[in-house]
Amino acid sequence: MTVAPEYFEGFGGARLALHRLGAGRPVLLLHGLFSSAEVNWIKFGTAAKLAEAGFECLMPDLRVHGQSAAPHDPAAYPEDVLVRDLEALVAHLGLIDFDLVGFSLGSRTSARAVIAGMKPQRLVLSGMGLQGLAGWARRQDFFVDVIDRFGTIKRDDPAYFAQQFLKTMGTDREAARLLLGTMADTDPAQLAAITMPCLVLCGDQDNDNGSAQQLAEALPDARLALIPGTHMSSVTMPQLGDELVRFLTP
Repeated sequence: MTVAPEYFEGFGGARLALHRLGAGRPVLLLHGLFSSAEVNWIKFGTAAKLAEAGFECLMPDLRVHGQSAAPHDPAAYPEDVLVRDLEALVAHLGLIDFDLVGFSLGSRTSARAVIAGMKPQRLVLSGMGLQGLAGWARRQDFFVDVIDRFGTIKRDDPAYFAQQFLKTMGTDREAARLLLGTMADTDPAQLAAITMPCLVLCGDQDNDNGSAQQLAEALPDARLALIPGTHMSSVTMPQLGDELVRFLTP
């Protein structure tokens, strides 16, 4: 299934793509690094499952991803620019009562947005552990290294699969490098601001962003759910949509 995008203006007037599917209660879904709404939510049926359950899936392509703009001007990349883009989308849609779901980079963006004052009714942080928020600098260095060594990383290197995904997605590496520099670590004490019911959802073989259990324990009102898979494969699993429907359905 392909969902044709519409467009909205993000920070600095960037032209950002938005994919919609379904009708009903609005749920924003933010994809992971180097991915897209199509790959993360649409391709493997997660969005369709939510739509069938009575939700309107609102799925932006984050800047530098999918069909959204990938500017090369450093001024287009202030700290937390993805949070600013998300705030612009919520304002564009006039959303007040909505739920927010992120995967990996999308989870990081969602948590930072809530800490900055966004108020979804329910929050899902998937593909994310405590260290992916509090120790982001280490992950950032890993991805910057992948970009800098792109095309030379051999199969036996831990960075190989990230290189291949970057290649498959056709990501603009110059823009991606600028985007990586916008992301600061999150002090675990700030997680106290995330007071709405939260689901920490993770593949049972996914430790890419640290401990999902520790993240759930650090949040005021969270529970942990595990589904089959690694960081890369968990988004392909039908259980991802099942757990989202279960948690988000009133």
